[in-house]
Amino acid sequence: MAIVAKKVQDAKVSAIDELKQSFGTAPDFIFTDYRGLTVEQISNLRKQLRAKDATFKVVKNNFARIAFEQLSAPNVENYLTGPTAIAITPKDANEVAKILLEFAKEVPALKVKGGLVGNSVYDAAQIEAFSKLPGRFELIAMLMSVMNAPARNMVSALNDINARLVRTIKAVGDKKQEGAA
Repeated sequence: MAIVAKKVQDAKVSAIDELKQSFGTAPDFIFTDYRGLTVEQISNLRKQLRAKDATFKVVKNNFARIAFEQLSAPNVENYLTGPTAIAITPKDANEVAKILLEFAKEVPALKVKGGLVGNSVYDAAQIEAFSKLPGRFELIAMLMSVMNAPARNMVSALNDINARLVRTIKAVGDKKQEGAA
């Protein structure tokens, strides 16, 4: 439980407001422990996350907790302990989770603590399972393939009728030519 100060400093209020603005732009967040990462490794990770329109922000736990409370988000206080960096993902959270978990395999210093996806709080194991799901575009492609299959099958069936007729007529013509010869 945090101690509430009687006099609030303007710098802290502006820092919390800045976090609220960052958090307000995205529905999904993945919490990580970045202790032990070098600046070069963090820069490399940020570069990979930027490709998915995500940001990787090191936060003060108390400020982040207050910002999430003010945004009426579910309780994520358990993940705001120790050094915390948050991957803020405006879309394709499972793609970002894949990047973080792959990076954690290469650099064991990065640990995924958990996440807030939509209004659901996930622990580290659930984030790992979530990362194995197909992405949004993959799901759309699978859906379009399934929706396109009946039309494709009907076209091939209709084409097959014509092809059989043509093959039958050709076979009859070939047989008559053999009989005439």
